[in-house]
Amino acid sequence: MKKGKKYVAVASKVDSNKLYTIEEACALVKETSTVKFDATVDVSFRLNIDPKYADQQLRGTIALPHSNGKTKKILAITRNHEAAKEAGADFVGDKDMLEKIQKENWFGFDVIVATPDMMAELGKMGRILGPKGLMPNPKTGTVSVNIAQAIKEIKAGKVEYRTDKNGNIHVSIARVSFEPTIIAENLKAVIDTMLRVKPSSVKGQYVKNCVISTTMGPSIKVTFNGR
Repeated sequence: MKKGKKYVAVASKVDSNKLYTIEEACALVKETSTVKFDATVDVSFRLNIDPKYADQQLRGTIALPHSNGKTKKILAITRNHEAAKEAGADFVGDKDMLEKIQKENWFGFDVIVATPDMMAELGKMGRILGPKGLMPNPKTGTVSVNIAQAIKEIKAGKVEYRTDKNGNIHVSIARVSFEPTIIAENLKAVIDTMLRVKPSSVKGQYVKNCVISTTMGPSIKVTFNGR
């Protein structure tokens, strides 16, 4: 596919053969956005793992030092309506909200947070919520006795990561308008997490490739200790 003039112009600033330091990459990514809106900055990892094996199916959450700039609409499924509302949930309910999803095909939210006592009801909706990646899970902190804390953490900048079938992980870490130091601190938090969750069964080079990019922008290769 032919690239536009603007893309070609910003892409010329990136040396595709160079591995940039975290600081260099985060400064450069601000210069390579090709869209008029405040683009998202994403980091992508290509890992030496095989998700066919259970111990290499990486999934969890990362508490970014700074919010990534994305406001998530939270649906809280709990009988403790008041605590969920005070914590900042956008929608709160229990069986009534689940019925709304089923009967109206309503998905006006980004994430579901639930208390353990509601998981039996949510489990009945696995075929609806599962394919959309919306089923709450203790691993991602979306099933919690302390639902208020779970909601606050997500609103503050907790993000989820999960390997795809090819062993890749993609995480949104910032907006182009953020200062390079803020982007770098969020990126470091994600890198630290990826290194920490390395499966013990992985042999050889774990991180095959790490790049950051903006929406519609060129990829910038990143190098770091522990590669």
